[in-house]
Amino acid sequence: MNLNKTPVAAAISIALGAMAAPAWAQQAEEPAMQKVEVSGIRASLAKSLGVKKDATANVEVITAEDVGKMPDKNLADSLQRLAGVAVRTDYDEAEKVSMRGTNPDMSLILFNGHTVSGGDWYVADQGSSSRSTSLSLMPSSVLNQAIVYKTSQANIVDGGLAGTINVTTRKPLAQKTSFGGVISAGLTYAQLPDKTSPDLNATFNWKNEANTLGVIVQGFKEKRYSRRDSVSRFAYGASSGWDVINTSTMLGITDASLAGTGLKAADLNGVRMPGSMSSEFVEGVRDRAGGMVSLQYKPNADLDVTATGFYSEMKANNNGRLTSGAMYSMLLGKNDPLGGVTASSANTSSGGQRVYAQIRNPVIVKETTMYGHELRVLKSADIVFPDGTTPQYVGNSEGFFREGAKATSGFLDLDAKYRVNNDLTVKSLLSITRGVGTTQADQGLTYARYGTGISYSLNGLKDAPDSKYIGAGSNTVGLNPDGSGYKLVGRTISGIRTVDKEASGSLDAEYRMDKGVLQSLESGVRFADHKRKSGRWNPAFKGASVAEPSGSGIVPYPGDFGNDLGGGNWDNTGFSFTPEALQAYMAANTKTTTPEWERRVATEIDMRERQTSAYLMGNLEGQGWSGNLGLRWVRTQINAQIPTPIPAGACDRTEPGKPATTCAAFPGAITTAGEAQAYYDGVPFNPKSGILYYKTATDRSFNNLLPSVNLRYELQKDMIARFGASRTIGRQNYNVLGSGFGTPTCDATGCVVTGPNPDLKPLTSDNVDLSWAWYFKPRSLVAVNVFHSKIDGYVKTGGNPSGATVQLVDPRDSQVKTFSINSSGQQGAKISGIELSYEQPIWGGFGFQSNVSRAKTKVDDGRPMVGASEWAGNLGAYFENDVFSTRLVANYRGKYVNSSTAPSPTANSQGQSVINGVAMPTAPTMAAGVTTLAFSANYTFAKNWQVTFDATNLLNQVRAQYRYSEEEPQKLDVSGRQFYLNLKYKF
Repeated sequence: MNLNKTPVAAAISIALGAMAAPAWAQQAEEPAMQKVEVSGIRASLAKSLGVKKDATANVEVITAEDVGKMPDKNLADSLQRLAGVAVRTDYDEAEKVSMRGTNPDMSLILFNGHTVSGGDWYVADQGSSSRSTSLSLMPSSVLNQAIVYKTSQANIVDGGLAGTINVTTRKPLAQKTSFGGVISAGLTYAQLPDKTSPDLNATFNWKNEANTLGVIVQGFKEKRYSRRDSVSRFAYGASSGWDVINTSTMLGITDASLAGTGLKAADLNGVRMPGSMSSEFVEGVRDRAGGMVSLQYKPNADLDVTATGFYSEMKANNNGRLTSGAMYSMLLGKNDPLGGVTASSANTSSGGQRVYAQIRNPVIVKETTMYGHELRVLKSADIVFPDGTTPQYVGNSEGFFREGAKATSGFLDLDAKYRVNNDLTVKSLLSITRGVGTTQADQGLTYARYGTGISYSLNGLKDAPDSKYIGAGSNTVGLNPDGSGYKLVGRTISGIRTVDKEASGSLDAEYRMDKGVLQSLESGVRFADHKRKSGRWNPAFKGASVAEPSGSGIVPYPGDFGNDLGGGNWDNTGFSFTPEALQAYMAANTKTTTPEWERRVATEIDMRERQTSAYLMGNLEGQGWSGNLGLRWVRTQINAQIPTPIPAGACDRTEPGKPATTCAAFPGAITTAGEAQAYYDGVPFNPKSGILYYKTATDRSFNNLLPSVNLRYELQKDMIARFGASRTIGRQNYNVLGSGFGTPTCDATGCVVTGPNPDLKPLTSDNVDLSWAWYFKPRSLVAVNVFHSKIDGYVKTGGNPSGATVQLVDPRDSQVKTFSINSSGQQGAKISGIELSYEQPIWGGFGFQSNVSRAKTKVDDGRPMVGASEWAGNLGAYFENDVFSTRLVANYRGKYVNSSTAPSPTANSQGQSVINGVAMPTAPTMAAGVTTLAFSANYTFAKNWQVTFDATNLLNQVRAQYRYSEEEPQKLDVSGRQFYLNLKYKF
């Protein structure tokens, strides 16, 4: 059927369609080559370059065969091969994707043109409220094609400040055969945990002979064991990280204690020192299972409707052990078993006298920080108590099991395209998506360790430091007769759940005009309703007594722990608990109350965000050139329910199982939540204990206009120049807009409480991009891109930018006072960079791909941009003939700030530190640059039969972190190599 309409009727159709669609989400037009089936490395490279060459915008492309012939296990692994794309890697699996030297939160990832909600599997990420999409749930096998838009255009969904990645899944009617598929079964071997696991992928496609109806069904089940060995500076209390020596409080550092070193006590003031020598191992499993179904109906050339559903679940229980020192506590003369150093914390005592640790045999080196300041570092020393001191607190050991760690992600979309007549085409896209991240029980037991000293020596950035405990006995459970050894001092159990979901829809229309250089007009509207909820809970313990667990569940560190971390003489021993032992302990020591009592309102994030947009874009074409010019209008409405503390004593808390009490002073008070308050058997309930909360509603709206222009010019045959200019938008992370208030504190200067800033506007970026590409031979390319972005609204944490206040109780005198809200502000930032790409066949079936990118970032306050790597690059070589193909790929990512992608509203890494009287930015945690090497081989040994072998992390790289400079190593970890062997049958 073909309905011929006049231009006036066509225009009316567009207008009526837009008015009748209050909730639609548009999908950018994908290049027509998307439907071409490819096989083999060389054919897929040709396809990717063809799409890149023909695109008006500056894009990067990766196809299904690219994934199939690369050692990639999820979509992030695949995307990191592209110029200007970098990933964040956890446990040696890529997860978060960033573009052009930016934070992953600044990149927007779409599936079939719509967003996808995801739940993170790791407990810290589950609570971070980041907008970045974790691709650990997305196996590479679901990919048909991924297009990375480095320049924006009006018909692309807004939200990608640095760029947008649209991943398309396969369409049934694009398959060559009426019935076919691929079945792949194999084994995965993880070297460090020394475990093997199975995996299975199967895809089936069917379509009728008329090619009007088809379906694709895909299922996957992949299991992978993991282990991470680490050494770090992490510890309890004030002993975590780095700080400076202060002889006015560290009274054991005297001229006499330093006799023979040539140093006086005053010489050590201001010297940076590590707070701890720690070791940790974590082992777990990633059990990923799910599938996809796609149904396509195309009764004629005018109508095409596709429905796609996807669901993935990853179970990721993990357990391990941390053993850490407490050198700051020792130097400060504190004996708190959890590292506390406040005035009320327990003091050391030996023979009835308080004792302070001394620093003996110090070796001090100089460093120049990333900010250009010169500092001194205590490279090695003995931190010991005076001779004859009885054992004192020297550190901790913690065993944990994160039970029920799980993430899910799913979506359902309906994509329809209808050609009204030869000039008018309309499209609609409806989608719903939901992701959940849960850790059912993050449980652990903490021991304090007692001894007389710690000795250490730093061995550089990528070697474990020498370290040993002095007078602490063997690294096993229990106290020795002299008081040395371990004592159980703490237990903890909590859960967390984050739910992210969105319903969206769009209606788009394209009207072909062919009026001079104006070839067509595109317009569309989109609406999305996004909700984010997150919160923790705490089961109640039966009593205050911390009983020792059964010894049957105690196990030593693995015998090969830390073998790949280098270094020399360091303590790589320790003990842990089996998951079953921790489960049994918690079951015996906790009790059933109510879900409401276990609730911790203070941790909750409850957000709703509605996005409305409309656009108009003209597609242009002239002699030897083409382009588009457009304008997009975006409205962002943000509603947040912010947990707000109630003055102490103003309301009564409800005992579990009793009717909820009401509070006249604060009618919205949530009196049924326990907020982790004790509720012991046999102890009278105290309704006045702890802090109660109510929720304050906020409602903000922001409007943005986003102009864009893209021009493509053929300098000569196969030589293309492009220019792009646009304004893009990125929305703030949920926690800076709607997290709860922190602990109120008051001093002589006033009262302050940490909290969110709902007035933060979305980030905007003005971008300019210029590129040149020469497709000088088949499957060959030389390209240069230069770009610059000027960002407005980048978060600056800390301070009180809005002047906001709240009425709370001064904990010193229990009086209600005005508290200044220490929150987040906004500032400017800039990104400038260049990308170089070169790929071509060499001879026979040999060829290579390479790219390198540099992105210089600058934030107004002088700090490095979170998650930004200045350098990134890839180098890959391949060989392929009719029966055999192989590929070796090296990937490099330069150093970057390794903070969470969603830093808290008052993150200390953006505060100030005063060292030797000089105020300087507080040191962030930097991830050092790392190079990884991956390999794949595919051999077709019979018709339709193929065996594949893949290997990742072949270099077994250690990943290092540091603080002000590489003289301050913070963490070193290794995850081992992974090997995959699969048998594939294609029919």
